[in-house]
Amino acid sequence: MTVTETTTGTTTGAEEATTRVRLMRQIMPTDRDTDVIQLYVDPEPATLDADKFDLGTSRAAHEANAIASRMQSATRRNRIVHPDQILSRTAFKVPQGETMSFGSYFNAFPASYWRRHTIVSAIQLTVRVEGAGASVIVYRSMANGRSQRVDSATVEGSGGEFTFDLSLKPFTDGGWYWYDVIAADEDAVVRSAEWTAEVPVEQAPTGTVTIGITTMNRQDFCAKLLQQLGDADELDGCVDEVVVMEQGTQLVTDSEYFPAAAKALGDRLRVIEQGNIGGSGGFARAQYEGLKSGRSTYVMMLDDDVECETEGIVRAQVFGDLCRKTTIVGGHMFSIYQKTQLHSFGEKVAPYTFWWGSAPGVFPGWDLSERNLRSTRWLHARIDVDYNGWFMCLIPTEVLREIGLSLPLFIKWDDSEYGLRAKEAGFPTVTFPGAAVWHVPWTDKNDALDWQSYFHVRNRFIAALLHSKYPRGGRMVQESFNHQIKHMVSMQYSTVELRHKALMDVLAGPGRLHEVLGTTLPELKSLVKGFDDATYLSDPSGLPEVRRHKLPRKGREPSPIISGRAATLQALIQPIRQLRKPREDAQEFPEAEIMAQDARWHKIARYDSALVSLPDGSAAAFYRRDRGRFVDLMKRTVDIHRQLALHWDELAEQYRAALEDLTSPETWEKTFEPWLDDAPAEDVDG
Repeated sequence: MTVTETTTGTTTGAEEATTRVRLMRQIMPTDRDTDVIQLYVDPEPATLDADKFDLGTSRAAHEANAIASRMQSATRRNRIVHPDQILSRTAFKVPQGETMSFGSYFNAFPASYWRRHTIVSAIQLTVRVEGAGASVIVYRSMANGRSQRVDSATVEGSGGEFTFDLSLKPFTDGGWYWYDVIAADEDAVVRSAEWTAEVPVEQAPTGTVTIGITTMNRQDFCAKLLQQLGDADELDGCVDEVVVMEQGTQLVTDSEYFPAAAKALGDRLRVIEQGNIGGSGGFARAQYEGLKSGRSTYVMMLDDDVECETEGIVRAQVFGDLCRKTTIVGGHMFSIYQKTQLHSFGEKVAPYTFWWGSAPGVFPGWDLSERNLRSTRWLHARIDVDYNGWFMCLIPTEVLREIGLSLPLFIKWDDSEYGLRAKEAGFPTVTFPGAAVWHVPWTDKNDALDWQSYFHVRNRFIAALLHSKYPRGGRMVQESFNHQIKHMVSMQYSTVELRHKALMDVLAGPGRLHEVLGTTLPELKSLVKGFDDATYLSDPSGLPEVRRHKLPRKGREPSPIISGRAATLQALIQPIRQLRKPREDAQEFPEAEIMAQDARWHKIARYDSALVSLPDGSAAAFYRRDRGRFVDLMKRTVDIHRQLALHWDELAEQYRAALEDLTSPETWEKTFEPWLDDAPAEDVDG
């Protein structure tokens, strides 16, 4: 499918040939899925929340305001969208006498992003409506969330097509366009709506995409995603190839859903089997293959365990084609369990702490079914980002040629480091509203404590050594030391060992990063064997009996929530307490049972042993205090962090000098060599 319309013209005076192109269109959920319908249409009235200048800077005040707003919304009559109102992929029925807003995540037009990043300066909205007396009202918002009525039209007769010419000039800091449809004395059907723009012919979107999916033992999930891509007519002419990097033992080709997926994609599907070299190795292979084929303008990273709004792929490609400068275009992530909950609207790496997270002004975990787009002020300010997660991220092949492929990091920080590297080279990243996937949320994972903590620590330090502008990475060394103490007093000794190994490997330099891609994970799993906190008890009948050594003071258990002053006091007390001999009974019977959501260091540290559950609820671990191990780990922690502080500048120089070679297609080709089925490409660099 082409995104370029056939209409052409010339601009007055300049005599420049132009063509009208579609930027985005009205869409409805596939399979008439009402779990996500509020991301497509919004039946509720807009009730704008309080202004940040009225609330102040306190996050608690903003959260209290959000709670009050949700309670206010709950008292209103909740209008339910019936599946029968979804007539097709593009058509929607508004019942007689009702109003429906298309000011939603997938159907509102993110004007400020187009204004800031693209050559487009004016757009045209065309809405096709059936139903006598039906009205279309166009609105725009400002960066502070306040909205204004822009234009309107009413159907005369049985139906009509309305065109609205709209400027992007007033959207410097933020704002959206959208439209509401009001049905009169009969049902109204919004057959379609398109947002288009006139652009010079030579700049009309012509880009195509290679989609890269790394998978490991998620064969059914991956096969369903492939079928979703194959069944999406909008991707015809947009997607050149879907390359699956199979790194598991339970193959996607063995899934019962794979034959249908293979039929749907046809010769656009290619499955490459290779060893488990992590997400970074899988995505680097996709990037390598995209460069090697030379067909596509972009390579899109897509996780295997997602459901995708396929229209977002087209939108990202069109947006990327029309950007003033070569730009990485990322999508958003919604929870696959709570499908209207947005993970984050945009992310940055904080320069001093060098930690990833939501950009200033963004509230993570925002549920758009509880507080819609039109009612949420902060969603109207444009959010600028440092990177986009590779659950959905479109990277121009020009960027890959210029700055190289992913770092060989296995998992964690590969996407954020790449965004920082691209930014330093002059290639921005845009997290683009209207392009999204549904993904398993990070909060249901145990990756801060299990073997993945190694990669969190090692790769964060490598990224900081490459990109931090502060001496010794700002707070990196001090914060790492603090975290080690926290894990030690929490009896999480396996996590401490994993983090120690991570830091020692950082100190060893960049020389073996490619070499150890396939061997590090087995080493980590072997390293933590036998540790109490890494031994998971899933059988309830095998859990040890909880026996308290004394009654809780005044009948109150230690709270998982404490003030900053109390936390400081505990940080001073608990390391000293670890030098006492643990109570003998505590080695056999846990002194407390602590749910994962309450497992804060200052709560766990008060006991000599505890039964602590995992975040996903599948098992628990029997933590036991070990005085000798604490002393040994403390000595090593002090020494390792002293070395990091002393040698930071030297290490930074080593990693920066090695970056070009580590990420080059030629170096990656050597890593892929055991799984290459043909001769090396003559000119992967172009």
